[in-house]
Amino acid sequence: MISRRNFVVLGAGAMGLAACDAGLLGNGVGSNGAARIDARVDATRDYLQSVYPNTRAIAQNARGILYMPLVTEMGIGIGGSFGRGALRINDVTVDYYSATSASIGLQIGAQQYAHAIFFMTDAALENFRRSNGWVAGAGVEYATPEEGGNFGKDTTELDPVTVFVFGQQGLIVGATIEGVKYSRIIP
Repeated sequence: MISRRNFVVLGAGAMGLAACDAGLLGNGVGSNGAARIDARVDATRDYLQSVYPNTRAIAQNARGILYMPLVTEMGIGIGGSFGRGALRINDVTVDYYSATSASIGLQIGAQQYAHAIFFMTDAALENFRRSNGWVAGAGVEYATPEEGGNFGKDTTELDPVTVFVFGQQGLIVGATIEGVKYSRIIP
């Protein structure tokens, strides 16, 4: 059962996420939402490749990359997250996506982070693009800023889908994107 206090805090958090979303993009009709997402994706890609140079080789071998420049997550017992980004094939945007999640458990606080999903095979990319609301189900390990030199994988050991979480605000241990639903949007 949810207490009134948790309900009020969760409601305020949801309104805050909605306000962030409304500030990022309009209703899609005549807005410059796509241009804003693309600008953020460019900055995210450039940051990722300059701070973690190992990701350049991975990006060159990827069939497609979904960049999520800013995901906001918050929770007090019940939590959620939201972000928007773009799928790029050969560094050209082909679709826009939102990422949402909900969680319940022992949690309190808020964080923001970015992530990039590298689709390393044609089958993995096709599965993502053809699905109606693809859900990521793998835990993700990432390096803290102090350990940034260890970030990345050898391209010979990559899974069909590889996720990098980076740019976290604060120190979060055990970050995961498990349960995040990605849905195609029209910005």
